[in-house]
Amino acid sequence: MSAFLWNAASFIVALGVLVAIHEYGHFWVARRCGVKVERFSIGFGRALWRWRGKDDTEYVIAAIPLGGYVKMLDERIEAVAEHDKPRAFNNQPLWQRSAIVAAGPIANFLFAVVAYWLIFMMGIPAVKPVIGQITPNSIAAEAGIEPGMELTHISGVETADWQAVNFSLINHIGDEQMTITAKPEVASSYSRDYRLDLTAWQFNPETESPLTTLGITPYRPAITLDVAQVVEGSAAAKAGIASGDTLVAVDGNRLQAWSELVEAVQVSPNQPLQVTVTRAGREQVLSLTPDARESNGKVTGYAGIAPQMEPWPEAYRFTQQYGPLAAIPEAVSKTGQVISLTVNMVKKLIVGDVGVNNLSGPISIAKGAGMTAEIGLISFLGFMALISVNLGIINLLPLPVLDGGHLLFFGIEAVTRRPVPERVQDFGYRIGAAVLMMVMAVALFNDFARL
Repeated sequence: MSAFLWNAASFIVALGVLVAIHEYGHFWVARRCGVKVERFSIGFGRALWRWRGKDDTEYVIAAIPLGGYVKMLDERIEAVAEHDKPRAFNNQPLWQRSAIVAAGPIANFLFAVVAYWLIFMMGIPAVKPVIGQITPNSIAAEAGIEPGMELTHISGVETADWQAVNFSLINHIGDEQMTITAKPEVASSYSRDYRLDLTAWQFNPETESPLTTLGITPYRPAITLDVAQVVEGSAAAKAGIASGDTLVAVDGNRLQAWSELVEAVQVSPNQPLQVTVTRAGREQVLSLTPDARESNGKVTGYAGIAPQMEPWPEAYRFTQQYGPLAAIPEAVSKTGQVISLTVNMVKKLIVGDVGVNNLSGPISIAKGAGMTAEIGLISFLGFMALISVNLGIINLLPLPVLDGGHLLFFGIEAVTRRPVPERVQDFGYRIGAAVLMMVMAVALFNDFARL
């Protein structure tokens, strides 16, 4: 229950901020264009809080935190007093109406720039994308990529860390080829291009990593047999295993690697194991009964312990941190990359290169919000920047119920020199609403299927 409440609270905070930013974009430009704003609402439904400002705008926080709206004076919606007609939205020049509508998505993109600017100023601890292993006969192996190489660019886009690598790889879903630029080792100044044939590259983004399906395993420091963490209330904690213990044997069999312990635990749900540990220089035998946990329809054992890892080589570690001015172009570039990735994924979804089972709804977003908020401010800001860009792109889709649909009608008006007939607009709104509801239904279905 506590996890649910944390996820819900993080979701409400994240979505509330992003909706407020989006709607404030519409509000701010509308006010600058002389349009009267009657209501600025965050959320839908019954008002939990309302306040009327000196500008005669009613500010509302409503009960359903799944969106918001700015209600402007408009003769198409209701009768407008004669003295107020110059302040009605529908009576503004085409360029001003277009600016008001476009301001919402633009505000979302600007928020992403600000969020990434803050992230880069605070600094992001990262590791260089050095390859640990290459799967024999894989796509990467066929291209000539080898262990120990550092990936520097993918199709010309710089990849300073593994997050950048994954972003670039996802962008190539459905493509026939891809070029990876790599150095033979971290200290090398020489690099060369490797062309990967992606015609047989297929994977499920929900359960598989784009890296591993290409045959690339990132470098990771060796895992020791020392216990780094014990989950409170877990089977390991009940057995008396503590942080700092060194695991020696399971049922009398000496352990050579952590993976051997994992295998023994997973095949023994609810079955006692005799685990030998070294503590303060003395060996002790503890009785561990792994908890049973279901995953992908299979019941496996779970102990609730995590190992210590050997330290990362200093040459592999770095911090992406910039001063206030230097962080600006980095933030703009990062936002541009996320916008490009999102647009490409929408295109691939439309043409079928990406399945609709990859759509995510509010439940997945809530989980992401909770998880990143728990990690820390930098992760939460990065998550909000990503969702903000997605919100901006989605609102620019040419569906009549979205900002992009209004801009489509304005584009037609600019060409024909007259507004699109209201009956045509109304029909378009109905079609757009139906399409949007179907997409939301699929996203919700995917969310429940992932639970």
